[in-house]
Amino acid sequence: MQYFRKLWHGKYKLPLRIFLGVILLCLTLRSVPYLIPIRAQDIAQTDGALTFEDRHGLPLGTLLTRDQDHTMVVPLDEISPYFIQAIIAAEDKRYYQHGSVDFIAVSRAILEALQAREIVSGASTITMQLARMLHPTPRTLPHKVGEIWTSWRLSAGMDKETVLAAYINRLPMGSNLYGVEAAARNYFGLPAAELNLAQATLLASLPNDPIDLDPYHNWQALKARQRYVLDRMVADKMITALEAERAYSEQVYLRSRQQGILAAPHFLFWVAKHLPTTDGGTVRTTLDSTLQQFVATQVEQVVDALAPKQVHHAAALVIDNHTGEVLAYVGSPNYFNDSLQGQNDGVQALRQPGSTLKPFLYQLALEQRVIRPQTILADVPTTYAIPGAKLYQPVDYSETFLGPVRVRLALANSLNVPAVRVLEQVGVPLFLNHLRKLGFTHLTHDPDYYGLGLTLGSGEVSLWELARAYLRLAHQGKTVPLVTYFGEETEQLEGASEPTSWELVRDMLGDRHARATAFGVDSVLNLPFPAAVKTGTSSDYRDTWTVGFSADYTVATWVGNFDGTPMQQISGVMGAAPLWHRIMQHLHETTEPADFSPPSGLVHHPICAVTGQILDQNRFTSSPKVGAGLSISPPINQVLGKPAPTEPNYICPSAIVLEYLYPEDLEKSNAKNQSIELPPEYNEWLSQQPENQWDGQLRIVFPEQDDHFLLAPQAGQDNRLEFKLAGKREEPVEWWLNGEKIATTQSHSLFWNLKLGSWQLEVKTAGGEERDTIMFQVQETPQKTTRRGFSIAD
Repeated sequence: MQYFRKLWHGKYKLPLRIFLGVILLCLTLRSVPYLIPIRAQDIAQTDGALTFEDRHGLPLGTLLTRDQDHTMVVPLDEISPYFIQAIIAAEDKRYYQHGSVDFIAVSRAILEALQAREIVSGASTITMQLARMLHPTPRTLPHKVGEIWTSWRLSAGMDKETVLAAYINRLPMGSNLYGVEAAARNYFGLPAAELNLAQATLLASLPNDPIDLDPYHNWQALKARQRYVLDRMVADKMITALEAERAYSEQVYLRSRQQGILAAPHFLFWVAKHLPTTDGGTVRTTLDSTLQQFVATQVEQVVDALAPKQVHHAAALVIDNHTGEVLAYVGSPNYFNDSLQGQNDGVQALRQPGSTLKPFLYQLALEQRVIRPQTILADVPTTYAIPGAKLYQPVDYSETFLGPVRVRLALANSLNVPAVRVLEQVGVPLFLNHLRKLGFTHLTHDPDYYGLGLTLGSGEVSLWELARAYLRLAHQGKTVPLVTYFGEETEQLEGASEPTSWELVRDMLGDRHARATAFGVDSVLNLPFPAAVKTGTSSDYRDTWTVGFSADYTVATWVGNFDGTPMQQISGVMGAAPLWHRIMQHLHETTEPADFSPPSGLVHHPICAVTGQILDQNRFTSSPKVGAGLSISPPINQVLGKPAPTEPNYICPSAIVLEYLYPEDLEKSNAKNQSIELPPEYNEWLSQQPENQWDGQLRIVFPEQDDHFLLAPQAGQDNRLEFKLAGKREEPVEWWLNGEKIATTQSHSLFWNLKLGSWQLEVKTAGGEERDTIMFQVQETPQKTTRRGFSIAD
């Protein structure tokens, strides 16, 4: 203290006093707002009720507020006197006799707590409860002091009637209802002014415990609370005992839980949330109520059918391609089913999209010329090193690999390994930026967070975002904003890029023959009219998606569980695809859509299916009239109707297909190279193929060049090595090891007992026309010596 006195009166007194003065001023200024009375305009509830119509003027429903918390503000003179008396009797019988704090009630509560050694009753006045509604806080002593202070500010700024009106209009009334007007209209279908004694006392009972007193689930508990309210009113001489008994015995009828909403509750809340003004009024939406009802019914039926497979939720969105108008919007099977989280909106929920982003990767890769339509991609076992010293091995749900595949087949069959290979070439940052430009605004992390799994669904997107992106695909890359009500100011996304790559991807997604390997030619994805479609399945079968479009409509569907619980082996084609199929069929029942136009600026041309070789069109009179994904067996002269060229073996060594090609690629035709020479990355895949399955050059696929093997001397261990070949051959092959012939076989494999040394393995046909050679080594397994309990490698 003496030291502080020296500072205060010493040479530093001026700076110190200025410093402390500034601190005191700051504390005072910071406290100023808490000293000002709270007036009615400071806490005014301004939202107005909204009435919605569909595109034809048919009613969809009325929302009392813009979000899922329903309220409707009315003045005190428009509230039944019975309710005002009931709420005062139940919550604060001396409301008009005390100030913001009822000190008599506080004293009684303290005395009862001391006697019972626990809190028996509270002492909150209506004003204090209003303070807690305005600023919800935990019920601790410091927060209680703050609550009392706020109630004093309320009493200083408003009279008793104004405080009571603000309180009544904010009362929690269950089922996301707030205020007596919203409760009266939703439970009984009438305004608060018309409540009789029985109805008023039931509603006055709800704020005590809105959840456990839910009238739809706990009617007897609510009636017990009503008896308490009536008894309090009798005790306070507001009503007679006879009136109380009549009110308690009166039969009261509740409305259904739809709360004034006739259709599309998720959609109405979405539109209300994005309206530019809080004023009430009538909103004419783009929804078609008849179509909405059909889609909602299909959502319920699909979920019911899949319920035994642990499927409980689904969502669907229908868009008019020509205008971008939303025609149907179903967020869950039943909005009003609280036990199944019905209020969750599956259209806006963020989920992992599975393979539904792959079309945009291939579109970007084609646009950037990273791949070409005739590019051959390797669908073979592949391992990637990722940060954290982990290994990433993408696989398909079939857990099989197709080997060399064209871009068309890789996309149409939704193959994972080729997609990851394409993303590796494109680059995750470029693809992520591309997706953001397409409107996937929730992909907010950096590229390393998503990694190569981005194309397989490692991010989270909404059904709304997917539908918007596929609508752009339907428009060859042009942006068409989604519209939910007439007069809406829509957001503007980035402009279109060149259309050819978009048209190519659209053509691939509409090719039923191209996707036949994974889905079959006559799968649920096929329709009797042109349509492009893509499915998706997230990890562990947590989400299934199907998004696709015709020339007229885009339909996006999701099936899964809101809580992320895995379904029982339900993939996109089993979950969301049947729902998508039903909706698309219904949309085109009376009018068949127009065909998609062919990709602009490209040439429909025959190529070899496995090598991607472009065949010489000038040698033939006509092209086969088949889809771009349909394979045709060689030789080529039998397919295209002209004698074979004079060059020997001038045939495609595999199937022939038609593909859309860039004109500049036709000048680089390599059709005379008829051999299939797959790079070493195919060796593991080739080694797993059945004998005579692969028609290619004779090749040793196992061991691989410069492999090392350890010879285990322990008894009982298998020290044999299996040599494996690829290449379809009719004649026997000879096996040579370090220049010595060890076998002649018809099979594609041979077992050999391991021996130490460096070895040259050669295999050749009997005439020596084809051969392959590799080198490998066999070393002795390092011996381990045990010393004092430790194993030490020599």
